[in-house]
Amino acid sequence: MRPVRACLGAAAAVALAAAGTTALVTTSASGATSALSDRWYAAAPYLMPLDNDPPNAADIMDATGLKAFQLAFVLAPNGGGCSPAWGGTSPVSSDTAVQSVINTIRAKGGDVSVSIGGYGGTKLGQACADPAATAAAYQQVVTKYGLHAIDFDLEEPEYENSAAIRNEIGAAKILQQNNPGLYVSVTTAGTADGTGWFGKQMLLEAKSQGFTPNNFSIMPFDGGFNGAASQTTALTNFNSVLQSTFGWDQATAYAHEGFSGMNGRSDTGEYFSQADFQTVLDYATSHHMDRFTFWSLNRDRQCTPADNGGRTSGTCSSVAQGSWDFAKYSVKFAGVTPPSTTPTPTPTPTPTPGGSCKAAWSSTAVYTKDNEVSYGKHNWKAKWWTQNEVPGASEWGPWQDEGAC
Repeated sequence: MRPVRACLGAAAAVALAAAGTTALVTTSASGATSALSDRWYAAAPYLMPLDNDPPNAADIMDATGLKAFQLAFVLAPNGGGCSPAWGGTSPVSSDTAVQSVINTIRAKGGDVSVSIGGYGGTKLGQACADPAATAAAYQQVVTKYGLHAIDFDLEEPEYENSAAIRNEIGAAKILQQNNPGLYVSVTTAGTADGTGWFGKQMLLEAKSQGFTPNNFSIMPFDGGFNGAASQTTALTNFNSVLQSTFGWDQATAYAHEGFSGMNGRSDTGEYFSQADFQTVLDYATSHHMDRFTFWSLNRDRQCTPADNGGRTSGTCSSVAQGSWDFAKYSVKFAGVTPPSTTPTPTPTPTPTPGGSCKAAWSSTAVYTKDNEVSYGKHNWKAKWWTQNEVPGASEWGPWQDEGAC
């Protein structure tokens, strides 16, 4: 990720999906369990838990319905070595601060993914001797936090180092094999034709190692982009790159493709509004893409004259917005309707007739993958976690029509 995302000066050095629907269980600090689907991990926005004025995750969850967070970034220690550290300065082994954030999220029924890499600092793929050693370092993170998802953010300058990328891709493959069900995303730079030469070399490395993550996501910003139309064009072109690299058909490529945007003003002065996010979201859902995320929740709030003077900020978006406006698009992608300041009437479910109809759908009940209900004299099966999403209201919604009952 670019400078304002990975390091805003010295202080920020401390920092840091056809969607799968496999249910993963997380354990909260209180011992309670909650099930999240892959769709939630695919929708998790980035959050720097130690820098850039971290917002309160619980407040965001209450305001938007968001359940998953992409915590960033784990790097190699600034002093050298092959062990994981937040921002290169805070060893994962002795961490309590990020663990506290994770406990808060899980206590409210949510979960986290951890992102490694980013734009600044030394990456473990650069510091560790080989894929096995790199994987062992990342396994410490997976084990420490009981992770069900991890993100490999592979970009400049690391992805220009072929040995480092070989280590990172090899480590991702090892983690995937040793942690069944682990959701693995790989995020890289976006360009007008999808991704650049180094990004394409990374894809070829994955192909040579026989590694297929849940998705390969591109970041279509900081590259001469101008709103949503240029981003969806890049996503279309990246789909062609995935097809040609892996021999996939178009649908399979979209099922392994993701979008990672930047809300508001980018590092290079591009602007992406709420309307742009909606356009890209519509593209992602209509093409059955696997991931929709953005950088970052730290920036998902209105700037004040004191903290922004027409520049890119790590703590606000530099566009007119309400707090957590952009997070609501992640919630929509996960398949849940976010709270609105203007409540809308809840449709009254059709009474359940006798015979083979399932229990009537309820607007207040929480449903997870494969739960069945009846609505409008049809039976419906949940494709992922959902609440207050009317069966049949959207072609790309969370409910699968099982026919009349």
